[in-house]
Amino acid sequence: MPRTDDKDMIDNPLYPAFWKRPAAERDAFFARLRAAKEPAYFPYQPPRGDDAPYGFYALTRHADIAEVSRHADIFGSSPAGTLQDLPPAFDKDAEGSLLHMDPPRHTDMRRLTSRAFNPSGIRRCDELIDGTVQSVTTELLEKAPCDFVAEAAVQVPLRVICAIVGVPASAYDDVVKAVDIVTEIGDSTDRTGQAAVQEAMAYFNTLMGDLARLRRENPTDDVATTLAQASINGKPLTTNELGAYLRILMVGGNDTVRSTLAHMLTLLTDNPDQRHLLLANLDERMPGAVEEAVRHATPGTWMRRNVLQEATVSGHTFHVGDRIILFYVSGNRDEEAFDRPEAFDITRDPNPHLSFGAPSPHHCLGAHLARREVRAFYRELLTRAPDIHATEAPVHYYSGIIHGIERLPCDRGEPSPG
Repeated sequence: MPRTDDKDMIDNPLYPAFWKRPAAERDAFFARLRAAKEPAYFPYQPPRGDDAPYGFYALTRHADIAEVSRHADIFGSSPAGTLQDLPPAFDKDAEGSLLHMDPPRHTDMRRLTSRAFNPSGIRRCDELIDGTVQSVTTELLEKAPCDFVAEAAVQVPLRVICAIVGVPASAYDDVVKAVDIVTEIGDSTDRTGQAAVQEAMAYFNTLMGDLARLRRENPTDDVATTLAQASINGKPLTTNELGAYLRILMVGGNDTVRSTLAHMLTLLTDNPDQRHLLLANLDERMPGAVEEAVRHATPGTWMRRNVLQEATVSGHTFHVGDRIILFYVSGNRDEEAFDRPEAFDITRDPNPHLSFGAPSPHHCLGAHLARREVRAFYRELLTRAPDIHATEAPVHYYSGIIHGIERLPCDRGEPSPG
């Protein structure tokens, strides 16, 4: 099979090797792309080996990403919204996934649960969210020093989204394992990895199938009941559609918040002036701090779009069938959109970051929930432990489209100088 050598992978943002480079090198790389006259093209060799190589154009400027995002009729998510074209064996498992779907079907599917995740729907979850962050904070502080990711960043979004959807606590550990496997689909380099992903997908199908049967017999006020009773154009969702919907809710409901919570502790530790500024007025400055943490971290680094109609962007004419990667991580560092984009500034206003996707039909369904969780958790944590901090550098991971933190030791008490 054709192989891409290590040097090509390091210099190509479509491969995990690129994301293991120091952050400063990655930022400089994207700065060069933003300064170029036209979007750069990068070759890509699918990991399965039996697929022909293909490539993508990289959109790295804030304005270009926003423009493309506004036109889902020209730049679609079908046949795939993530890096690699889905293997034939995954087609049925991907049926119903919002990531790989365009309007009008995407609009109809998204509308099924939009009420649960809009601002009024999130307000109905105030007691759940506040109770969760109080419990997790208590557990974290009792265990400190400890791993912030395992004890807090994983726990908050997991407990909240599972409660909203209706997933029982007995399934928490299996849900986390399945989410971690599914989000590694972009890094799978062998058939063993693909087999694990298929097994995780099957797990979500089974879990949602069981929930749907229970909710049809005994409906409750949760998203599982909504999906079990839903129909589009008079047709109920298929087993695969139900499983795919649960999967996107579990992945989206966990990874963005999990990553943001961990990144924010690192940023507050590394920027004591900003931490002191936040502590001086938690209520007033928390919203801006969360938005800046989401921008600076960019937990979802990129997303794919597929050209459905000929169009010109940044001087380049795209043709039907071309593949495009929207690099949100670059747009969030664009000097044309942000003053001192490399700085962590909790007073930044405006802050038109792209971390939940630019305004579009694919803007993150759970953005309101994510903001509410992060704000509530850090208000609780910093009220009770204003000196909480990371004690070591974070262990990062780049899994497919996710820029996360795998491990982050933390403790109470003032950080040591340096």
